[in-house]
Amino acid sequence: FDGITYAKGASVLRQLVAWVGQENFMAGVRAYIAQHAWGNTELPDLMSELEAASGRDLSEWTRVWLETSGVNTLRTEVETDEAGIITALRLRQSAPDGSPSAPGDDVLRPHRLAVGFYDVDEATGRLTRTERFELDVAGEVTEVAEAAGRRRPAVILPNDDDLAYAKLRLDDASWEAASTRLKDVDGSLARTLLWGAAWDTVRDGEASAAWFVDLVLANVGHERDSSVVQTLLRQLATAIGLYLPEDQAEAVRVAAADRLWGLVTEAEDGSDNQLQFVKAFALHARTTAQLDRLAALVDGTRTVPGLDLTTDLRWELLTALVAAGRAGEAEIAEAERADATATGALAAIQARAAVPTAEAKRAAWDRVMAGELSNTEQRQALIGFARVHDAALIAPFADAYFEGVEAMWDSRSHEMAETAATLGYPTAQVTPEIADRATALSERLAGTRAGLSRVLAEGRDETVRALAARGHATAHVHQVHAGA
Repeated sequence: FDGITYAKGASVLRQLVAWVGQENFMAGVRAYIAQHAWGNTELPDLMSELEAASGRDLSEWTRVWLETSGVNTLRTEVETDEAGIITALRLRQSAPDGSPSAPGDDVLRPHRLAVGFYDVDEATGRLTRTERFELDVAGEVTEVAEAAGRRRPAVILPNDDDLAYAKLRLDDASWEAASTRLKDVDGSLARTLLWGAAWDTVRDGEASAAWFVDLVLANVGHERDSSVVQTLLRQLATAIGLYLPEDQAEAVRVAAADRLWGLVTEAEDGSDNQLQFVKAFALHARTTAQLDRLAALVDGTRTVPGLDLTTDLRWELLTALVAAGRAGEAEIAEAERADATATGALAAIQARAAVPTAEAKRAAWDRVMAGELSNTEQRQALIGFARVHDAALIAPFADAYFEGVEAMWDSRSHEMAETAATLGYPTAQVTPEIADRATALSERLAGTRAGLSRVLAEGRDETVRALAARGHATAHVHQVHAGA
């Protein structure tokens, strides 16, 4: 599908298969190959064969799915009687909101999807799928007629099996059950869909970041997929660092670090989860006791059973201590002598840029803007530069960014310019003024420097999302998560 991203293309293709049916899809593809072997084709050639195989008219499907932008949102609405029997279950679709920098088209798309019912298996304690309803969804409201008359389950999951391409919003009771029992959901795909729905809800400013932090810390220890754990811990850092007001973030971060250390001790010895939880603990450690624990790991006076303190991990932990002001040039130089490799030199660049002084931040920034570093070196320098416990330390560099990014973009290769413009964006300064400056510069450059304009628009998008999330900091999803 020309003109859309690989990720969206894969999702849309999956939706197309669901819409026409897998057997019909394969029959249509076989007919398409037979009909056009050794020839050149266009999209209508494939769609006509799929129409013939499935009996569905795909002209409108093609228009709304391939010629419009944005992601629709599907919300679950449930009505039950006093006995907990479902009297109505419907899916309400809304048009794409897009993002602040790339609004979506006002379109309601047709979807082929499944709704899954998940309930507690008394024998295992797991949340197991008990029923599944597959149906077409079209227009603003679609009734799930088959669900009427059935007992309401603990969790109702729209888009079960991930057939459709849409954002999901669960009903209140489903979120209430999933908040503490997400780890008990059978099937990694169902859990991933729930994780994704939770994160989308927070990013769109409809749920508290503090709720999401609780959700992750209560359930991530039971995930076994390393990439899922890594993604959740990265989202956790964003939720704490950007989506909570400053007067709330520090307390949440300190509590999160303590809980992460608990996950370290509970993880299987030598497991990847254990390693990732140690790294996350180092990132969020703030109190004297937490930093003492971290320092003891580095100097070897404290050990964690099964944890291999590799050279790379030592650098990560040392950089955390540097950012906290608990280590400095002497420790960095010593570590660099012990690791006299190209990797060690890069790690030292990041560590020096993480030193929490105005002088160190200025030195790192000037080296990047002067263009004296390689692309990998400037990446490390900017990552270290952004590693601060107090965002005010690097706030003055926002002016330098907006005043110098255009000249920097013109003076180096696209890859190096994009890295510097993206990582140098003042993400930590969550203010309307930063969003306004990014908007103005992006719009001014749209016709002459489209690449830089896009980077600025994406940065502005994150700033606006963070502002919206902070505005909802005391609210929970539909106000049902106060006890989560």
